[in-house]
Amino acid sequence: MREIGGTRNISGPFQHAPDSDSECLKPIAEMICPVFDHQWLNDDYKHLVVEAPVRALAAQPGQFFHLLCRESDDVAPYLRRPMSVYRIDRDQGRIEFLYKVVGEGTRILAELKPGDGLNAVGPLGRGFDLSSKPEHILLLARGVGLATLAPLAEAARERGIGVDAILSARSSDVLMSVDYLRQSSAIVTTVTDDPDDTHGDSGVDKVEEMVRHIAKEKGTGLFATCGSNRLLQMLRKVGVELGISGQVALEQQMGCGLGMCYCCVRPFQNTVGEIDYRRVCIDGPVFDLQETVSW
Repeated sequence: MREIGGTRNISGPFQHAPDSDSECLKPIAEMICPVFDHQWLNDDYKHLVVEAPVRALAAQPGQFFHLLCRESDDVAPYLRRPMSVYRIDRDQGRIEFLYKVVGEGTRILAELKPGDGLNAVGPLGRGFDLSSKPEHILLLARGVGLATLAPLAEAARERGIGVDAILSARSSDVLMSVDYLRQSSAIVTTVTDDPDDTHGDSGVDKVEEMVRHIAKEKGTGLFATCGSNRLLQMLRKVGVELGISGQVALEQQMGCGLGMCYCCVRPFQNTVGEIDYRRVCIDGPVFDLQETVSW
């Protein structure tokens, strides 16, 4: 592994990342991560692999890094871009990101080549919590949400937890993470919007049928979702009816990523039914399913 550029601590809040048995506080840092590999997966998505220091490898599923988009000839992005962790390869000392190229910042990120240095701050935020030790979890993801939920399946496998995953996309061309999830011993069902596709129907009613069937058959103890407001609302309803807890990972534009700028505040419903406001960067990005008003 190549020598990694130095890291430096950033004063301020510590980020909370629960593991399987306990909750621990991990300091964040700014670091330079050399790009190891960077490939297009299809017309929209790129897969970025960087070499990372030990501190970064402590990231948990659901946490994210704040990535600096360097200046190009005609654009100088002011804000970093939050990017959820797609995979953590601790044996090789690498972290992977899967992202959609949608604007100026991600377009500049897409230009990174092997050997380039990527400035990253992290790990940030609250990740998924498996401390309740469910025997089975059901993952439900749409589009870019596939990237956020994929490492949760691997973490569950390491803890002996069974996993089913329903992956939804507009077409089979943009279905991703299927092989990765299956390598993590997840049972994967794919659904798309294309009526002529051989994959299943991605309509909410049809997906709800699948969710109910799997939950009852496997004894699901936890729902996890990301990427779709329609699927979030459906899963909240099913969770209440079947008595299954859940967690949702949110996407949100951010300023500092450290909880200081209050740029990423969103409404949530607390346990007594009242609306309160929380910062996605530090109170999340993973939240309780029933307290999350919208994705």
